[in-house]
Order: sequence, then C-alpha cells, then structure tokens
Amino acid sequence: MTDANPAEIRYQRKRDALWVTIDRESRRNAINAAVLEGIEEALRRAAADAGIRAIILTGAGEKAFCAGADLNVGPSTFQRQADEPTTDFGRLARAVRRSGVPLIARINGDCIAGGVGLMALCDLAIAADHARFGLPEVKVGVFPMQVLVLLRATVHARHLNELCLTGEFINAARAAEIGLINAYVPSAELDAHIDAAVSKLRAASPAAVRRGKQVIFAMERMAFEEALAFAEAQIALASSSADAEEGLRAFNEKRKPRWAED
Repeated sequence: MTDANPAEIRYQRKRDALWVTIDRESRRNAINAAVLEGIEEALRRAAADAGIRAIILTGAGEKAFCAGADLNVGPSTFQRQADEPTTDFGRLARAVRRSGVPLIARINGDCIAGGVGLMALCDLAIAADHARFGLPEVKVGVFPMQVLVLLRATVHARHLNELCLTGEFINAARAAEIGLINAYVPSAELDAHIDAAVSKLRAASPAAVRRGKQVIFAMERMAFEEALAFAEAQIALASSSADAEEGLRAFNEKRKPRWAED
C-alpha cells in the first residue's frame, strides 16, 4: 500500500522495508527543502514502527538517483541562513545518525553533488550499472563541504581528493572500486539485489543492529585506546540482551532465532 504523500516524496511499505522515493523526475530528483523534510519524516516513521527493518532511499525513473541541490529554487538547502545555526541537510544528517534503522541507497541513475551526500548518509549503497557519480561543485565555484564530512570515513583520501578537486564523473565500476558503493548490477536486477540486502538485515537481531549503528558512529571520533575500551563495555551490554540470549539458544538448538521484535 502506498501512502498519500507530498508531491516531492513517495513512501511505500514493502513487507518490513520502507521505500522512500524522491519523486521529482523532471528535475532529476534534485533536492529542495521538502525532499529533505520528507526523508526525515521517513526516519520518524521508522522510529515509531518496530516492524520496519530497513529504509530504502531511491529516485523516480532510471536517469537520476539525485542530481544534487535544486539550483532554481532560491537559497540552497546546503547553505546556512543568517538566523539559522544549521542547514537543512545538516539537520537531516544529524537525524540519520540518531536512527537505529539501516538505510540502503538504491542508486537508480546519476548520483551527483548533494545526491552523493544523500547516498553517503546511507549504510549501504547498491547501484544500477549505468549510474554515474560526481562532485562537480568546483565547476560552479563552490566545494562539497558537507558531503566531504560524510565521505572521509568511506573513501580513501586520494580518491576523495580527486573527486572533489577535479569535479569529474566516475562510472559505477570505479565507484565500487574506490568504496563509494557496495555493488553495481544491471538495472533489471537492481530491485532483486535490494531485496536480498533487506533479507540479510531481516535475519539479523534488530537490537544488535541498532546498537551496532550507534557504536560505528561513536568510534569514528575515538582514538584506539578509547575505542577499544568503549567496545569492551559495549560487548558486555550486548551480550546480556534478550536477543543475545535468544541467538545463543537458537545456535545450540540448530534453528533460526526468534527475535523479540519479529
């Protein structure tokens, strides 16, 4: 069933996955304030529904996942206004960090500028083989400042420098080679691979996934000793959870675990 939605965003519940589609195909699914708010609304919906195990973010059509900020609608959603402490994109990025639900980017076409930023917010990214990727901001006199924050932990500095400083596009094969995406597949197989990824998440403990996402983000800013001490405390907490007890029982009984939230 598809919900009634604002024009820019479509939501669709497919079993235990919430599909979020940027529905601005005529604008190459470019970002405006309503798009960012629509994605944040998806996070709220997922937080309120324990049955949602993944959020799939994609764009309408097959030409573009997202072409970046819509440059024809006034002040950019990536720019901070004088009376605001954060940007629209920054607020979304912070909300994603608080979410315990995995996000999967379904890259159905070109992923450019702020579109790369949206993809970088996701935990996994699977692309159609015709997709192109690029950070061409330098060609219009700016720089991918906020996207850079997200990509530093994903892409090696040499490759990231090349993307940011030259503004050149790369194909899906190169994007996978440098770690920008997890995989690329023929367009006709894209949904099957997305479904397979959701199935893998479905088999995992929801509690472990939520805790694990927060641990990943927390460790990004820690030095080795701090991260190791943090991990030691977290494994003790995780091991005492109901899901951990059920997982051990299921392993010994040679059956699939029955997670508390299933």
